[in-house]
Amino acid sequence: MVVVMNLTAGQEHIKAVQQRLEQYGFEFSLIRGVKRLVIGAVGDRQVIGSLGLEAMPGVEKILPIMKPFKLVSRESKGENSLVRVKNVVIGGDDVTVIAGPCAVESREQLLTTARRVRQAGAGVLRGGTFKPRTSPYSFQGLEVEGLKLLAEASAETGLATVTEIVDETSLKLALKYVDMVQVGARNMQNFHLLRMVGRSGMPVLLKRGFSSTIEEWLMAAEYIVSEGNENVVLCERGIRTFEVATRNTLDLSAVPVVKGLSHLPVIVDPSHATGNQRLVAPMARAAVAAGSDGVLIEVHPEPCKALCDGPQSLNPDEFDSLMAELRTVASAVGRVVGGGYI
Repeated sequence: MVVVMNLTAGQEHIKAVQQRLEQYGFEFSLIRGVKRLVIGAVGDRQVIGSLGLEAMPGVEKILPIMKPFKLVSRESKGENSLVRVKNVVIGGDDVTVIAGPCAVESREQLLTTARRVRQAGAGVLRGGTFKPRTSPYSFQGLEVEGLKLLAEASAETGLATVTEIVDETSLKLALKYVDMVQVGARNMQNFHLLRMVGRSGMPVLLKRGFSSTIEEWLMAAEYIVSEGNENVVLCERGIRTFEVATRNTLDLSAVPVVKGLSHLPVIVDPSHATGNQRLVAPMARAAVAAGSDGVLIEVHPEPCKALCDGPQSLNPDEFDSLMAELRTVASAVGRVVGGGYI
């Protein structure tokens, strides 16, 4: 359920409601909206009527939530959430562009890419430093050295940074160097990792699992938010189907569906979804038209020499062209492509 506090509610009223919920074994979390503060509570539905919350000072109304995901649901918070990553806001009127190499390979490679994507209008630099690969013989990432290079690129260009984490060790290291952590498709239902990410308070980019339903994806986000971290951005990156013409099947219908179910920002990764450089631009344009709050694009100075996912990476000139195309599409649907800077 959601306890909606009225405009005159003070801290003493909020604390009293929390104490009552705790007394009856409910878990709760504060959700701050623009006009209202609500308390999301999970517990025994049979005792809700005996709590007497409606009569407590500062309480406006009690709303039951029928969805299994409580805190991330649109029922708990009517307006869209905004997630701040350094000097960028994801989820507002601007379409945020996150760009960079699949893997950080060298200082020259990363800095060259960072300068070009920043010049083109990207707001966040992506770069894999811990690479969960299907083959144990594939490039696994530079790890700590890669994190240090991301920090250096951020200091020079002003870009916020995001990298994927795979376990508790990589999370602790990433917190020292980057502005946002990514939970990849393989770890979307690693519930222990989700809880740790939630407790970290760090902005999180949560990718949809290969074969996960939208409900399972939102329940994964619920794990993070239930630990007190509301800074979650959802990323549609394609799902596994019987189709083999593309690397995955990009489910663009998930964008409006999720935005109807949840207040969290939703972005799209057309690079991993298609696995084909020729398909990235059309799907990125379609994502913006569908209402995506951002796109995640792989960019490499020399894709043919990339140690990871070269066939789906754009070179800097191709990225420049894509940015111009995205601005045209965004304008047509009443939005602006940019870094979402504040």
